[in-house]
Amino acid sequence: MDLEGSSARIYVRGGVTSRNLRALYALVRRTNALAPGLDIAIDLAAAAVQPDALDALRAATAAGHLPESADPAQAGCRLRILARQPETVPLLAA
Repeated sequence: MDLEGSSARIYVRGGVTSRNLRALYALVRRTNALAPGLDIAIDLAAAAVQPDALDALRAATAAGHLPESADPAQAGCRLRILARQPETVPLLAA
């Protein structure tokens, strides 16, 4: 969380799947509860994210709240996803 309390960043390491996404949602919900309206960045740069999990995160970002199963109150949540940039693989000379 920054010193002025206007944003927070959650760093994710390891794998993110549809099965463990609920744990990430719990962290987002707790962070959002600390200061409603806080900008929350989910930093996935060091994570391996399954496409369906990324789609679910993008849907939550677009909706402006977490899924009802993760947050029954449907509190507004300002999410941003920071993902790894596609790696460029150099071509090898034959």
